[in-house]
Amino acid sequence: MLVLGLSASPALAVTPGTYTPTSDSFNSANAPGSSHLTSGTIQCVVNADKSIDCSPYVLGGVGHTNADVSLSAHYTAIIDCFNHGTNPNNAVESHQTSFSPTSSTTVTSSKNGQLSVPRETTSFSGAPVGCPNPNWTPMVRPGSVTLLDFTYTLTFAGFSSPYITITASDP
Repeated sequence: MLVLGLSASPALAVTPGTYTPTSDSFNSANAPGSSHLTSGTIQCVVNADKSIDCSPYVLGGVGHTNADVSLSAHYTAIIDCFNHGTNPNNAVESHQTSFSPTSSTTVTSSKNGQLSVPRETTSFSGAPVGCPNPNWTPMVRPGSVTLLDFTYTLTFAGFSSPYITITASDP
């Protein structure tokens, strides 16, 4: 008798924790000449529920240059669909869904050459969760939400590439 063992490979995932800029995160060629951090901490935190919070901070030396801040993420989850019929506690259909939320803001510099960058957040909540039959009830399977990757950028107006980039993905 031949026995075959099948195992599903786990999805690559970004784990909860604090993600800070690396040496490759800043590109001074994509910023006004004397841009520098004046207060706050540039970092993104992945929470236990896989939501992402990127901290507010202030950049100085930006003159009158505005910037676009963006946070994008890629999630997957398993959706279980339940029928209210004879066995409402057992899913009648399950499928995987993906969701890619983006949060972005345009930040205006002040007259003192300061740029107050606000907090950016995103999460899996609000994902389009549905079932093939509109009479079924969809539920996100507990523990199935996976954060595949995220990217946070700050791009100054008039520059084609970001000045700050923080990315995370499971290698």
